[in-house]
Amino acid sequence: MANTPPRQPVPFSRVKIRVGALVFCGDEVALIRRDRDGAVHYTPPGGNVEDGEDLTAALRRELEEELALDTDRAEGGDLLWVVDQRVTRPGPTPPPRKLHLVYRLHVTPDVRASLAAYEHDELPDGGHDIGVIEWIDYRQTAALPLFPPLGPALAALPDPRATVADAALDAVTDETYTWV
Repeated sequence: MANTPPRQPVPFSRVKIRVGALVFCGDEVALIRRDRDGAVHYTPPGGNVEDGEDLTAALRRELEEELALDTDRAEGGDLLWVVDQRVTRPGPTPPPRKLHLVYRLHVTPDVRASLAAYEHDELPDGGHDIGVIEWIDYRQTAALPLFPPLGPALAALPDPRATVADAALDAVTDETYTWV
């Protein structure tokens, strides 16, 4: 029997699902600002779905971890957008294809006042990456360095509760996005 070299994983052959939420309080939306290597970028609160985890449970867990939000205290929870990500990124492992499921929730000013101001993301070395929770007028998000890049679609909403005609936003690929 001949020795065959181990099969190399193919980029985008694995699929991960990330749930995230646009949490509105009036016209403002909660985004996590991260300052890294002289650059700033924003993400909606959320994270990867764990193996065997229900999407609703994953969203509930992520919003509790990142915003200290009990989703029972929020209104909504409808799927707003889906973003298909196939972007080469730095690192030793081939990048996965990632589907971002972006939900929409609304909170009252009283609930907002009880939410976290910082998000502590655990790093592989045991440290933490600290993100700042910023409340930004959703109409000002078009030019923000937001990932997934949904700022233009978000800013184009006529109001935070507007219905969208198509939940699928443009795919994020190496042709349309450069990893920062």
